[in-house]
Amino acid sequence: MGAAGSKLEKALGDQFPEGERYFGLENFGNTCYCNSVLQALYFCVPFREQLLEYYANNKNIGDAEENLLTCLADLFTQISSQKKKTGVISPKRFVQRLKKQNELFRSYMHQDAHEFLNFLLNELVDILEKEAQASKSDPETSSPSDKLANGPKNGLANGPQKDPLVTWVHRNFQGILTNETRCLRCETVTARDETFFDLSLDIEQNSSITSCLKNFSSTETLNAEDKFFCDKCCSLQEAQKRMKIKKPPHILVIHLKRFKYIEQLGRYKKLSYRVVFPLELKLSNTMEDADSEYSLFAVVVHVGSGPNHGHYVSLVKSHNHWLFFDDENVEMIDESVVQTFFGSAQEYSSNTDHGYILFYESLGTGNKS
Repeated sequence: MGAAGSKLEKALGDQFPEGERYFGLENFGNTCYCNSVLQALYFCVPFREQLLEYYANNKNIGDAEENLLTCLADLFTQISSQKKKTGVISPKRFVQRLKKQNELFRSYMHQDAHEFLNFLLNELVDILEKEAQASKSDPETSSPSDKLANGPKNGLANGPQKDPLVTWVHRNFQGILTNETRCLRCETVTARDETFFDLSLDIEQNSSITSCLKNFSSTETLNAEDKFFCDKCCSLQEAQKRMKIKKPPHILVIHLKRFKYIEQLGRYKKLSYRVVFPLELKLSNTMEDADSEYSLFAVVVHVGSGPNHGHYVSLVKSHNHWLFFDDENVEMIDESVVQTFFGSAQEYSSNTDHGYILFYESLGTGNKS
């Protein structure tokens, strides 16, 4: 990879960003699902910075138990502190820990990158919450990172449970959805809030992220056997239901449902539909008055014609340059190449490289891009 690394350095020349590192990740027999997501998370700058800070505050605790959070913090620190600007790193400890932790990822079968991302973020939250609990019960052993883990003490308004802990994972990725149901008899509206780390969107041929989001928030009528029990009417009634984004997250992760279960076939099929994802996205289906604006910084791409085999790669934007990460290999690409991953307008196409998970960062006030 030396040659490829130096090729990347040559391509960037004196535009190579100060202090930045572009490292490929070694593949341990089908771990591309993991590598592609890790690259997207590494270039999610606010998340990376929090993780490096966590590592810096915890590295002296030598006897601390190894977990996915310590392994990930260790890996990101290893990458960011390399003397060379480019090269290859082995995420061996992290992958071993992942397999130890969850039998789902133990086999050499083709894994799902979205399932991995979901598992990882929830696991990180669990670890941070446990650490915060432990430091509450034993203030003596509390480390500086607990203060980081806790974040602001106030819970989410109308959120689930009592005053939930808001960790830095929540502060980056968590948004709030409101599920509104209106009884068609008495017009009473029942609203239920739920939190999310990513939005899974149904897709259609020749569509766009904006139209998929509109469908996600479209009104659905509940009738026949799907009637809604209205507390005010004390009976089952016809109703209208819709999902709205109440609080958009700082990092918006969109998962395109490209794998669909086909009843007649009795198996999953990959939908290669063309779904346009813009470099700049306006979220208009939120409950806030102003549109929330986002900028695309990473795409996890599924390469292959079916759900049970194939490969994952990622496209990443760093300091206004787009890079292509394919396990050990890293190369610079032109921004125009991103649109070749929208999908295929025809059912049978030789292009099998399709955007699967999209990472957008909010352009809101005071955010680092």
